[in-house]
Amino acid sequence: MLYTDNRQDKLKVTEKFIDKLSEVCSFTLKEEELDKEYQISLLFVDNDKIKEINKETRGINKETDVLSFPMLDYEDKKVYKNMYKGYEFDETYMDGNELVLGDMVLSLEKALEQSLEYNHSYEREVSYLIVHSILHLLGYDHMEDSEKIIMRKREEEILNKLEIIR
Repeated sequence: MLYTDNRQDKLKVTEKFIDKLSEVCSFTLKEEELDKEYQISLLFVDNDKIKEINKETRGINKETDVLSFPMLDYEDKKVYKNMYKGYEFDETYMDGNELVLGDMVLSLEKALEQSLEYNHSYEREVSYLIVHSILHLLGYDHMEDSEKIIMRKREEEILNKLEIIR
């Protein structure tokens, strides 16, 4: 289940928009072979608010597009497709039957700016950022080049299967 909270007023957030993002979330998790019900919270903000959160949580005093706050702990920070299949998570990570994956904070203002900069649709940019953030919630990272290659490849594979292209 995707829980959303809109705390910005620069771009309209419709039920259709939220339904599309829920579809992107579900598809991404299915592609990663997560076979559990899940919870993800998604907070929509503007550039000022994400800058504030970025400074508070990461010590970086600038706006960004999306922030991810995973709830799961990953021992070796290496995540592979299929690692969740049949895995029983400790009750620490469960809310009833749902696995609590974490929180995402998305600047819709930044997503719009980037869609114009990269010359693709706003829907494509927001979908990309959702896929990117979910992969972070699942333990993917891009701090090292080798990790970045793996993560970028998964992002593109998932978006291509969703037929969300540049």
